[in-house]
Amino acid sequence: MLETLMKLREEKRFEEARDLMERTLEREPDNAVYQYQMAWCYDNLGLEKEAVPHYELAIQIGLPAKELEGAYLGLGSTYRVLGRHDEAADTLKEAMFVFPKSETFKVFYSMVLYNFGQYQQAMEVLLHALVHTTNDESILTYKKAILFYSDKLDQVW
Repeated sequence: MLETLMKLREEKRFEEARDLMERTLEREPDNAVYQYQMAWCYDNLGLEKEAVPHYELAIQIGLPAKELEGAYLGLGSTYRVLGRHDEAADTLKEAMFVFPKSETFKVFYSMVLYNFGQYQQAMEVLLHALVHTTNDESILTYKKAILFYSDKLDQVW
């Protein structure tokens, strides 16, 4: 079933993918992976509000690490685009705790900080994520300076 789902997504047949997951969840509503996949189907269709309960349930039931990482990111990002910034921040902070080596959550968290109007902190988080993930030599050449200035963006010398 998951192979078929992935093929439908790959072919951008998102409504069919959603229909397949709806039928599958009727038979196995307590399957966390299926709940996660259903959330993803709704996100593909631009139906973020409908995706939320499926992300939440998938996380609550329990997912393997790879899917859990994706579910946290999906839920945090979805909360943010829905204007549910407090929930987005909480979800992404929890994800950063559970997956401390993942820089992806920090990038999305910086967007939430931006939404809160915390521009300085947003830039600091984003710049740190940038220098810790890039392979671009021209950026890495200035890594020390970027990190130094990341929390001093408003200072003038």
